[in-house]
Amino acid sequence: MLVRSRTLLAAALVAATAALALPAAAPAASSCAPGTPGCQNSALKGSGAKASSPAAGNPNAAGSRVKTTQVKVTQAQTSFWDDFSQFALTWMPLIFMGLITLLIGMTLRFMPRTKPQQIKPDTSQSIRWSDVAGADEAKAELREVVEFLRDPKRFKKLGAKVPKGILLHGPPGTGKTLLAKAVANESRAKFFAQSAASFVEMFAGLGAARIRRLFRVARKAAPAIIFIDELDAVGATRGSDISGEKDQTLNQLLVELDGFGNSDDLVVIAASNLLEKLDPALLRPGRFDRQILVAPPDLKGREEILRVHTLNKPVRGVDFEMVARQTSGLTGADLANICNEAAIFAGRRHRDHIIEDDFDAALERVVAGMQTRKVINDHEKRVIAYHEAGHALCAELLESQEKTHRISIIPRGKALGYTLHLPQEDRYLKTKEEMIDWMVVGLGGRVAESIVFGAITTGAANDLEKVYSVSRTMVTDYGMGTTISSRRLPVDDYSVSEASRRIVDEEQQELTDLAFRRAQQLIGANRPLLDAFAELLLSNEVLERGDIEEIVQAHHNGTLEVPAAAANGNGADSSDGDAKPRPEPGPARIAASERLGPDAPGQAQSRQ
Repeated sequence: MLVRSRTLLAAALVAATAALALPAAAPAASSCAPGTPGCQNSALKGSGAKASSPAAGNPNAAGSRVKTTQVKVTQAQTSFWDDFSQFALTWMPLIFMGLITLLIGMTLRFMPRTKPQQIKPDTSQSIRWSDVAGADEAKAELREVVEFLRDPKRFKKLGAKVPKGILLHGPPGTGKTLLAKAVANESRAKFFAQSAASFVEMFAGLGAARIRRLFRVARKAAPAIIFIDELDAVGATRGSDISGEKDQTLNQLLVELDGFGNSDDLVVIAASNLLEKLDPALLRPGRFDRQILVAPPDLKGREEILRVHTLNKPVRGVDFEMVARQTSGLTGADLANICNEAAIFAGRRHRDHIIEDDFDAALERVVAGMQTRKVINDHEKRVIAYHEAGHALCAELLESQEKTHRISIIPRGKALGYTLHLPQEDRYLKTKEEMIDWMVVGLGGRVAESIVFGAITTGAANDLEKVYSVSRTMVTDYGMGTTISSRRLPVDDYSVSEASRRIVDEEQQELTDLAFRRAQQLIGANRPLLDAFAELLLSNEVLERGDIEEIVQAHHNGTLEVPAAAANGNGADSSDGDAKPRPEPGPARIAASERLGPDAPGQAQSRQ
């Protein structure tokens, strides 16, 4: 098509050149009326007839002299603009059409052509069941598909049919793509993988054509598996696309999944992080028959994942159970990254094996961020130490909260310090009291700043954001307020009245103020423990679990020694000798806590 377009364009340019080479105007004779003297004389002159003497045609006129008059005829001259206008009106439409044809041909030629990626068994990209850990429930569901593709006759005798579609959904990094590759390898079937984003193009009908091509290639290689990653890129609810291209592509996918075509021995596996965004027609039985949730791994699953990713690494003396406890909530991709970072740290230190210190450094790198070289003055460093000590004190004295594993005032990422809590077990349900205690721990840093220095800083911005999110969720989603306790009340719903929104705000304010008052009472009653944490942090910068347990045990036994720097003043810099005496912890430096009376709900628990 491109060659033909170039030929047409060349022909148009040759014709245009020939037109410009023609005379600028026709002869003047063509523009004169017949019978006029000028036309006659011009014709005579042009024909070369000799009419200068009448005797030439009359013998009787010989010797007589006839006087003739010659008329000089000139042709009309035209301007360049007239010539150009005539040329443009004649040839420019043809040239324009030729350029459009050439442009379309070049666009079609250089347009990217996406082909489905085929992964064959027994290659470097093949994945076995032993390479997938931490997803036992999903593996059990997919093993049935593997058995059907391996021995379809056993199931067809019973009238069973292979599931046409399997949808893997869950948070990013939980191993959905890895599970699909394992199914392809274990079933010995051809595996065709393609991203749903490759079906979306600006040209109408191109996405539907690519889906037809994908299924056509897979049917020829049956038994086969088609894997479509990030299905929500093309499978979103119809009607939201202005151009209609995504809707057309989705309609073609629906037809291929459950249409008139035969799709025996062909399984479609898709992965998505946004199940609620998908069109309901995709999720019905007959298309995606099975929907498998791939959740983040539990404690045992995290330990298995760590062992899988360290099979090819020289590891010595690493307690994988302890590392798994420290990584609660992380996905398989995060754990693989931690193992890789640990190997990098060991290489930087010129060791030939990986030890537990490398995993600790890798965990800090992944969870807290990269260590920065911020220059912090002594006063700000003391404020950060007391802030982190406030978090740790509340977590250690509240039985419902996770114990503190590490406290650090070394800046990492955006944080100037952090407190790492270590869960004893995986839990999936929390009570109202436990969530309030969590907010007490979150506000412990702000309360410690207020009590020790008599002022608050911007360092608690992230803590306040999390407390706001938890308190909002407690009221609107979990019904843990005092007035709203029997229904869910999403504030982003347009049908919610202004009075209900006001109630939500008041309930949320009540919960956060209650947590703030509890943190004030807890830190005020255990000020020596706060000072011990802060002073030891200022000297060591990092406190591990052993140091924390030793300080807390001494506090419970009454043998805790108050550091000299904390005993001389109020926690501020006391190098000038004029340090003010430490103010007693009073109820009230925060105006928000004064809004609730002594009989507010939950006041009895705060006095315990």
